[in-house]
Amino acid sequence: MPSGRVERKLAAILAADVAGYSRLMGADEEGTLARLKAHRKELIEPKLAEHRGRVVKTTGDGILIEFPSVVDAVRCAVEVQQVMARRNAEIPDEKQIKFRIGINVGDIIIDGEDIHGDGVNIAARLEGIAEPGGICLSEAAYQQVRDKLDYRFEDMGERSLKNIARPVRVYGVPPSAQSAKERTALTLPDKPSIAVLPFQNMSGDPEQEYFADGMVEEIITALSRFHWLFVIARNSSFVFKGKPVDVKQVSRDLGVRYILEGSVRKAANRVRIAGQLIDASTGTHLWADRFEGALEDIFQLQDQVTTSVVGAIEPRLQRAEIERSKRKPTENLDAYDYFLRGLESLHLYTPEGIDNALGLFTKAIALDPDYASAYGMAARCYSLRKVLVRASDAHSEKLEAERLARRAAGMGKDDSVALYTAGFVLLYVVGDVAGGAALIERSLMLNRNDATALYLSGFAHAYLGEPDKGIEHVHEAMRLNPLDPLIHWSQAAMGYCHFVAGRHEEAAAWSEKAMVHHPDHPTASRVGTAAYGLLGRHEDAARLLARVRKLYPNLRVSTLKDVQGVSASPALIAKFQEGLRRAGLPE
Repeated sequence: MPSGRVERKLAAILAADVAGYSRLMGADEEGTLARLKAHRKELIEPKLAEHRGRVVKTTGDGILIEFPSVVDAVRCAVEVQQVMARRNAEIPDEKQIKFRIGINVGDIIIDGEDIHGDGVNIAARLEGIAEPGGICLSEAAYQQVRDKLDYRFEDMGERSLKNIARPVRVYGVPPSAQSAKERTALTLPDKPSIAVLPFQNMSGDPEQEYFADGMVEEIITALSRFHWLFVIARNSSFVFKGKPVDVKQVSRDLGVRYILEGSVRKAANRVRIAGQLIDASTGTHLWADRFEGALEDIFQLQDQVTTSVVGAIEPRLQRAEIERSKRKPTENLDAYDYFLRGLESLHLYTPEGIDNALGLFTKAIALDPDYASAYGMAARCYSLRKVLVRASDAHSEKLEAERLARRAAGMGKDDSVALYTAGFVLLYVVGDVAGGAALIERSLMLNRNDATALYLSGFAHAYLGEPDKGIEHVHEAMRLNPLDPLIHWSQAAMGYCHFVAGRHEEAAAWSEKAMVHHPDHPTASRVGTAAYGLLGRHEDAARLLARVRKLYPNLRVSTLKDVQGVSASPALIAKFQEGLRRAGLPE
């Protein structure tokens, strides 16, 4: 065994390269090289000196840099990208040099002037998934800077990186990264607007986190039923979970006037919910109260919070409207507990999380066979399996998905969540386009504030041959969910609608946006490839076709209808086939 001790240290690692470098060199070899050298000398080297960065090595268009601090690394990266954006402003798109940057912090091995180890490898892989002009951070790096730097970070979820044993949670700084204080505030809607922030779990037991989160989700759903309110979606509200909150900044980021925050304590058979409503425009506390009762009173406690909030915002609200908004989903508290645990697993949006959620929703149904929302969410697990896991279209699975969906729709005629989940399963998994679309439309009549129902309605209208109506609904979804970590779902829906409408440039652009957040998004990759194929952009089509072939190794033009889904019309299937054929997909 070697006797020398390996030298290690903790360091921040930055890896960068030039997006599309081979294309740039192929088009103008000497000019590209001259511009790259100028950027390094005039911009990168001075910034490294300013932020104490050390160049470890360069490889053609790539560079590996070591920093003593993650804060220095991120500041340097953002400032470089901001200056590059200004430098590119007057340069034609096809000649622009755009850097992709990955940043990690970890234990590294020192080898003379060189460095090695997973800390370096993760930074290099993060650079590979960053968008042109963008920055990707590992969770380890993000945790070091989240409360120290005033940039806007986007949670991009867990990613499987090549040759890295475990998935890495990734945070992005978009190409237009700027101080959160400098961001343009979203325009307030023309009706009262509110965001419900994650409630603090005061139970003293981290395992009760699902219960506190479930309470917030239920309150958001209850508030959403008031048509005169504009209610921010759960995904955007939960971006602030575990963070110190400045209500005025939250108001700017989400484009709302009112903020509801609070806490939940569950101990033995007792529950206490505390809340306070703040007018963010003035910082005034409009209402604060505490509600306590036995666990079996949980739905009544939720109703009291909701009623107090709407009463504080609109004192003249009629009691009849408040009563109509109340809905007791189940009499069985054990079933309700399984339902909340299922939601927690579902929101992971991983194959394992979906399978676990399906099991929990199934247990809830076993305890309460009339639980409409549980049927709907169980059915949704099958549609997510089809998208994320690309599960086989086994006849038995399709029959079970249809059974759950029709039970949800039959028992949940006034339950918007049960209706849209059932509707999309019928549309996407079963192939009942008209029936599924009608259920989603009914869901929106009950609750126009549901961002998920709106983006699913976008797909439904595309399948019905009404893509412009679909685009309108997806735009609404994105406004209700401005900080959504799963924004790629809406972006993919937007690309699909534009493809159906024949606007192939827009379809490709929206698909590319979705793949920035989810590089292997199946819908976005297919739509983008087909759009580029029909546009005759062969290099871009070939690039995305490689992703499609990775997702579907046995895919052929003749088998596309099996992947595209039963909802697509023969004319739309033929259009996809032609686009993918031109992109190079074998017959």
